[in-house]
Amino acid sequence: MTRLVDLTAEDARRAAPWLAVPVGSCEQHGPHLPLGTDSIIADVLCEHLAQRVPNVVVAPAITVSASGEHAGFAGTLSIGVDVTADVLLEYVRSADWAGGVILVNGHGGNRAAIGRAVATATAEGRRLHAWWPVVAHGDAHAGHTETSLLLAIRPELVRRHLAEPGERRPLVAITRELRDGGVRAVSANGVLGDPTTATLDAGTRLLDRLVDDLVSSVTGVVTGTDHDDPPIQPRDIGPPARSA
Repeated sequence: MTRLVDLTAEDARRAAPWLAVPVGSCEQHGPHLPLGTDSIIADVLCEHLAQRVPNVVVAPAITVSASGEHAGFAGTLSIGVDVTADVLLEYVRSADWAGGVILVNGHGGNRAAIGRAVATATAEGRRLHAWWPVVAHGDAHAGHTETSLLLAIRPELVRRHLAEPGERRPLVAITRELRDGGVRAVSANGVLGDPTTATLDAGTRLLDRLVDDLVSSVTGVVTGTDHDDPPIQPRDIGPPARSA
């Protein structure tokens, strides 16, 4: 597995690699998970991708993004949807020397920003593919799903003794409240789900499935065998974004 920052300019010129960009966040993940949970997950997925698909390297991560829905919780940083979209677009534009760019998103609040960046970059003729985790029946934020993944990736960062259930209604039932008042309006502890059921085994199996899905999504794009525009599917774990 290669990281872009370890190459020289000449290495990069000769290889013209595809850049796997971890797109995460710095935001509260309940009392038991680190602020960088989304970034950690996205980075590990990029590492696995680079190990399995030729000429893919891991590029520097975007670790502060659109996290306005988590305003009111200590540790959360957000640059809003508009700025995140602009940052992503300029990042992609600056990589015209590369084979292309793969945005590997770990944060649900980035959906709108990524959609905008992809639409503009694609219209400009740039090679860009966006992917994010789709977890069937997964809970939305800092619950069973993300806690299980962190147990598989960075177990030393999970404060299991502090894990407690949060708001467990389906996301569809609380969407209006989330859009109006953010996560704080529906969950005092910032959790949407139940992390107490998380296990290492569940996290390992889920990570394997996500890696397989990512590799499958990207391989044809990188090798040039997929000639269709990549679908942008705004489905993933995480609450709806707020602009600030």
